[in-house]
Amino acid sequence: MANETSQKNNYMKTLKWLIMATTILAANTSIADQPDYAEMIRAAVQAPSGHNSQPWKFYVHDSSIEVVPDFTKALPVVDENHRELYISLGCAVENLCLAAKEKGYQPTATIKQKDDTTYSILVELTKEPVQADPLFHAIDKRQTNRDEYNQRMIEADTLSMIREMTCQEGTRFYMYRRGSDMYDTLSQYIYRGNAIQMNNKDFKKELLSWIRFNKKQIKETKDGLTHEVMGTPATPEFLGKMIVGMFLKPNPQNKTDRKKLESSSHLVLFTTKNNTPREWIELGRTLERFLLKTTSLGIANAYMNPPCEVHTLAQELRENITEGREYPTLLLRIGYADPMPYAPRRDPESVIQSETGR
Repeated sequence: MANETSQKNNYMKTLKWLIMATTILAANTSIADQPDYAEMIRAAVQAPSGHNSQPWKFYVHDSSIEVVPDFTKALPVVDENHRELYISLGCAVENLCLAAKEKGYQPTATIKQKDDTTYSILVELTKEPVQADPLFHAIDKRQTNRDEYNQRMIEADTLSMIREMTCQEGTRFYMYRRGSDMYDTLSQYIYRGNAIQMNNKDFKKELLSWIRFNKKQIKETKDGLTHEVMGTPATPEFLGKMIVGMFLKPNPQNKTDRKKLESSSHLVLFTTKNNTPREWIELGRTLERFLLKTTSLGIANAYMNPPCEVHTLAQELRENITEGREYPTLLLRIGYADPMPYAPRRDPESVIQSETGR
């Protein structure tokens, strides 16, 4: 009986391996036949995401690429309704479309709804003469710079170039100069958000699970918040969690953020009209163009999202800042700084799926 059970287990393992191998082969064969599409996906995965979780998958068709959420990379505590996840998908789609134009394709992106909480984006690709977008060249340069900035203010003519950006339907952004009343008000919301999140054990546990404390972890996962991008030395995981955990408290976090805010030029608040998944995706496209535009102008950025992530504070922001007209969805600080190390990315091949795997 034990022998039969062992044989059955071995059979199931072999079958599982064969199915997985067939899936990977099918996906790689499909993409190997379309090298332009491979380049588009490589550009797409350079997009930002919460905790650098990279919550996306790609299905390659004959004349289109479908971008779908990977809920195994979701952040259920800090992003329980998947708002930031769908923003990340929108960022990836924008990069994909920019790369498509660079390769001579006209991209048409359509948001599709599968059920109440699941959306995907189908990017249809038509080979035809199309004007390339210079923002494409900023994709590999863009990064989230969590360091302190150099206190230099962004000049008026540069701000005008940024404000001229076209936003996707249902999305907007507002820039507030350091020293203004609104900058100070938003700073206070950040400190309040930190106090709430840093007193939440589940929030801290989730955050620590996405920090990569050494090169071995980085090599194994190719995701997360690495010690390098956070500006800390490499440590064994157990020691790193202990040390970082000591600083995940309201006062130390607010002390750190106060220095960062005092060194930045502006805070940028992104809003949506109706706070829907479709608008979150569209906001991602707006956000990515903003990030690429500012990157091309030599401007650094980093997220200051607690006021948008804590529901009670987000509601206060809506009532007090947008007067109930729009939903605060994302908050950035921008300014000038020296470059930081880049966050890792998974290989594009690892996020390409085959239809047999659906």
